[in-house]
Amino acid sequence: MSVHRRQLLQVLSYALGSGFILPRNELARAAQNVAPPASPAPPAKAAIKNESGEEMEKVAGIGGLFFRAHDPKALANWYQQHLGIALTPASEGGTVWQQEAGPTAFSPFPEKSGYFGDPGKVWMVNFRVHDLEKMVAQLRTAGIEVKDPESYPNIGRFARLHDPEGNPIELWQPA
Repeated sequence: MSVHRRQLLQVLSYALGSGFILPRNELARAAQNVAPPASPAPPAKAAIKNESGEEMEKVAGIGGLFFRAHDPKALANWYQQHLGIALTPASEGGTVWQQEAGPTAFSPFPEKSGYFGDPGKVWMVNFRVHDLEKMVAQLRTAGIEVKDPESYPNIGRFARLHDPEGNPIELWQPA
């Protein structure tokens, strides 16, 4: 296993917490025993402390992914057609893509990392999927090259591809 894959897996294990400690069937049993809240509560705002020990504000999640493209319209249409990501509305009243809740890894890599493939690419996006086999088959049927999935116990399965402009994409089916 490469160092970079290990780094990603460490971040995922941190993000997923007990999902890597409890076997899947025990996690499912534990989830069944949790009583639903009496009324929907606002999202918890976890207090974190900075280096001085003072409480500080933290971000609540990722609100968007913005990147340059040679042909933004064609690339946006590719993501919508092949991955089901709704385009950002061009006018007021439209709806934006709503992703499902779940773990999100945030991991800067060394500048010289080969993990993304082309050294000129400075980012990679990882999308969670429900059924990696179906997604890979769907993309291959559309003529998109996808590397064979790799499995990592207690973490999940991963497959890699590139969008039409060569940006690296990783698909992840969590364990």
